[in-house]
Amino acid sequence: MTDITNIAFIKARWHAEIVDQALIGFEKRLAACGATAKIATFDVPGAFEMPLLAQKLGRSGNYDAIVCAALVVDGGIYRHDFVAQAVVDGLMRAQLETSVPTFSVSLTPHHFQPTKEHIAFFHDHFVKKGEEAADAVLMVAALEA
Repeated sequence: MTDITNIAFIKARWHAEIVDQALIGFEKRLAACGATAKIATFDVPGAFEMPLLAQKLGRSGNYDAIVCAALVVDGGIYRHDFVAQAVVDGLMRAQLETSVPTFSVSLTPHHFQPTKEHIAFFHDHFVKKGEEAADAVLMVAALEA
């Protein structure tokens, strides 16, 4: 088992009640795997703000991994497409520039509506995606060991 000392977890606040579930799933999976880590959480207004903070945190030298979570929804205009692309590109760039593995739990559904059914589905889905992010962090940490 690879121990990871410090993880930064960045959460966008749009649809916070859904996005926060990723952290819950992430922590649950790390604990189930017996991984020990300090997780520092950082809230940003939206997904667009995540890459800059990821880059700053990566440059700080304080984190072994950075995880970013957001829900970028299609509001009926094309804006979500360029936001999602900019976020993914920005996170990849931050990772490559800082050499700190950076993981995305950023989902971009095309048909999200703030209905009870969609909120429940994505609430549960973000728990699962958080668990998958924990698996990815552990896999990459094992490669670097």
